[in-house]
Amino acid sequence: MMVVRKKIFLFLICVCMLPLANIAQFRVVGYVSVWGQSLPSVTDTAMKKLTHLNIAFVNPDSLGVLILPAGMDSLIQQAHDSKVKVLVSLGGGSFNPHLAKLLKKPMRKEFVEKLVAIAVDHQLDGLDIDLEGDAIDENYDAFIADVSAALKPTGKLLTAAFATWNAQLISTASLKKFDFINIMSYDQTGPWRPQEPGPHSTYSKAEEELRYWTIQRGFPKKKINLGLPFYGYCFGSTYGQSMSYGDIVAKFSDSWSQDMVVPADGGIIYYNGVPTIRSKTELALKNAGGVMIWQILQDSDGDRSLLTAIDEVIHKKPAAK
Repeated sequence: MMVVRKKIFLFLICVCMLPLANIAQFRVVGYVSVWGQSLPSVTDTAMKKLTHLNIAFVNPDSLGVLILPAGMDSLIQQAHDSKVKVLVSLGGGSFNPHLAKLLKKPMRKEFVEKLVAIAVDHQLDGLDIDLEGDAIDENYDAFIADVSAALKPTGKLLTAAFATWNAQLISTASLKKFDFINIMSYDQTGPWRPQEPGPHSTYSKAEEELRYWTIQRGFPKKKINLGLPFYGYCFGSTYGQSMSYGDIVAKFSDSWSQDMVVPADGGIIYYNGVPTIRSKTELALKNAGGVMIWQILQDSDGDRSLLTAIDEVIHKKPAAK
C-alpha cells in the first residue's frame, strides 16, 4: 500500500509541474532594431520579460565584413545578466546589395566563417537568419547548410524569421536545420497598398499561418514562435505611414483596448491592442512554442504595455484594468 501511495504522490507532483514546465520552455523573442550605427537602450523591466533578444540587423559590407552597431557588447552583457539569450539577426526586409554574391560558392565559405566568428567572439547565443524576398535565392539552401555545419559544433542556436506568403521558397531540408523559427504574422497589408486599407495582423491570420507551418509543413509546434506586431499602419492619415504602438497609445485615449483608431483629422490606423495581443499569446501557448515581437522598443510603458500583457498571459497574472 505504501508503494502505491508513493507512486500516486509522485504522479500528482509531475502533473502539477507540467504547466510550470511549459511556461519555463515558452519563448518570448524580442527584436531590437539598430538606430543608425548604434543600439538603443532596453530597460531592465522589459529585458526580464524576454527569453531571447535578437539584435536587428547585422549586415555585411561588400567584402563580407559584418558591420556591428555601437553598444552591442554592453547590450549582450545586460541581457545575459537577466538570463536572456542573445542572437544577431542577418538580413531584414530592406535590400542589402552584397548578400547575393556573398551567398554564392566562391565567397560563401569565408562569409560563413565571419558569421560564426562574430557569434563566438562576442559571446552570442546564436544567429538568426532573416533573409526575405529576393534574398532567398538558389544559394539559400547551401548557405543554411553551411552555417548550420559551422555553427552547431559551437553549441549555439540557429534560428530564422519567415513570412508565410513566400514560405514555398523554404525547403524542408533547410527548415530542419533551425532550432526554432519566427513566423512574421503581420504586414498582410500596409501603406504600399493604399487602396486596400485594413488590419495587417489579425487573429484569424495567425491561426491560419500556424496551421500552415504545423500541418502543411509538418514543423514541430514547439519550434515555432508566433510573430506579434508592436506597431500600426496608417491609411489616409496625417501621421505618416506607420506608428509605434507606444505613440498610438500616447496620442489616442483608450486605444490600448482596440485594434484601430480613427483620428479626428481623417484616415484610419490599424494595429494590435492589448486584448488581441493577449488572445494571440493564448493561441501561441496552445499551438506554438513561443511568441516573437517586432519590435520591443515600439511598446508603451506601464500597464498599457503589450510586453506586460504577454507576460501576464504566460504567468497567469490578472490583467490590468
